[in-house]
Amino acid sequence: MLFSFNNIRLRGKMLIVYTLSVFIPIVVTNIVFYQVTTHHVKQQKTNDMSKAMEQIRNDFLAQIDVAVGISSVLYTDNLLNDAMEKTYESATEYVDAYYSEISPTLYRYTPIYKAIQNISIYTSNNSIIGGGGMLPITSEVRNQLWYQEAMSMPGSQPIVIRNETETYKGPEITYTVARRLNYNKYQNFRNKVLKIDISLDTVSSLFQNTTLQGHLYLINPAGRIDFTNDPDLGWKSKDVSFDSIAIPSGTLVFNQYFNNVDYLRGWRIEGLFPEDEVLKDVHRSRNFVLYLAIPILVVPTLVIIWFTSSLNVRIVRILKHMKKVRNHHFETINQDQYRDEIGQLTNEFNRMTLQIGSLIDDVYLADIERKDLEIKRNQAQLHALQSQINPHFLFNALETIRMRSLLKKEQETAKIIHNMAKIFRKSLSWDHDWVYVREELELINCFLEIQKYRFGDKLEYKLHIDEEAYGCIIPKMAVLPFVENASIHGIEPLKEQGLIDLSIRVCGDKLITTIKDNGLGIEEEHLNEIRRSLETEESIGDHVGIRNAYYRLKLNYREQFKFELDSSRDQGTIVTIELPCHRYREPDQQL
Repeated sequence: MLFSFNNIRLRGKMLIVYTLSVFIPIVVTNIVFYQVTTHHVKQQKTNDMSKAMEQIRNDFLAQIDVAVGISSVLYTDNLLNDAMEKTYESATEYVDAYYSEISPTLYRYTPIYKAIQNISIYTSNNSIIGGGGMLPITSEVRNQLWYQEAMSMPGSQPIVIRNETETYKGPEITYTVARRLNYNKYQNFRNKVLKIDISLDTVSSLFQNTTLQGHLYLINPAGRIDFTNDPDLGWKSKDVSFDSIAIPSGTLVFNQYFNNVDYLRGWRIEGLFPEDEVLKDVHRSRNFVLYLAIPILVVPTLVIIWFTSSLNVRIVRILKHMKKVRNHHFETINQDQYRDEIGQLTNEFNRMTLQIGSLIDDVYLADIERKDLEIKRNQAQLHALQSQINPHFLFNALETIRMRSLLKKEQETAKIIHNMAKIFRKSLSWDHDWVYVREELELINCFLEIQKYRFGDKLEYKLHIDEEAYGCIIPKMAVLPFVENASIHGIEPLKEQGLIDLSIRVCGDKLITTIKDNGLGIEEEHLNEIRRSLETEESIGDHVGIRNAYYRLKLNYREQFKFELDSSRDQGTIVTIELPCHRYREPDQQL
């Protein structure tokens, strides 16, 4: 069976729409955004650390360059070199030369460059008195590493080395720039070595960068640590190799080299930084992305849930009521009037349910009424059959009397007997429930002729019938009971002449019948009682014919007929019946 979205319930469809259109795009977008942001932040942080390391390298190089620059000036100073090469005959001669030629040059730079702690020149000229920056080369000096390194360098290339210098405060660590002063071969008869000391505080201030949360190491060409801001390493009292340091996992390593500088070749700066500290900003950006993603995800989710509930709950309610309709429970949906499609669907469902329920009620009621009418008709026929004693015998007897009256030339008596036989025969025959107005008028004429025969001139009657009315059909004996009631209850009690006026006319699609008499009329109280009994189906005493005729009309026409009964004491009675005008007849069927 092929997959179809039409087989998925609405809640499932909304879940699929939410997952594909909201959840997955938001999650993917935030993941991509987090990855990109993390990469950029990490890259930026790495660049910042690299720049900070580079800045430390450049600052350290600048301090060394200052010392090397001073050494170059002194290296090429002919007056200074001549003064150091000269053999002095007396101390006075040297002192004069010192203050005039050596001291101004030697101490010219110390006040300017605060990083320069001391400038000294060591010489093998025994005529120079040691002091004031001019010191003799002793065996102790020859044993020092800085001196050996400087003397071993070819030419006059400067060297940079960490050194421990004795001061009035005790031994202090300095960073020494040393070089041989052998610029002019004519001034190179004695050994002369320049030593420029840079203070530890100067170097320490360069490495105390507050933006770098880690340890920095200044490493010499031999791989030993000459400076670090790690207080637990103990590098001042012993030689510590950088390779001997255990680097924890999750540590970021940065380095800066001095390979492009001859006198610092092999030197480097190493930086060890905990990854957590470095990526703190990355984690902060991750939290920001997470906090941003939560409302972006939660708000659409709540909106989708609210929207889905608005649809699903109401549609499920409609479905439940439709299932109730299937089980013949025609209940409407009680809710506020909404203007959306589901609200309109609910309103139409309620309207349809009410119409179906009403139609079913009407069909059931009509069927019950039809069956009740059928039962009553059968009962009437049964009563008629039970009450008659051999109707053929009665018809034959009446016909014999009529024939004898004719033989005796009693025409009027024969006519009355004929009318009685016709009424008797019609009242006992119920082959059809519906008759033409023409047939109903034949019975009415027979009845009025008999009454005229009985009362003579006391009774007069008039018939006003439209030609179109003869072809209309009405329930059998729908009019005769009202004519009979007018004669018996209206005219018979009169002492003077009475008049019955019967009018049947067609107005559009309506058949209007009016029975009017000038008899005694009906008291208002009794008239109201008759009207009320017709509405409530109560017994109304002697007016059984009126009640039966009224109910038969109501059963056949329901709400399509109108019945009016007007009467005043001593003013007569008017009965008006308005029926639909039908011009065909279907036996034993309601219209």
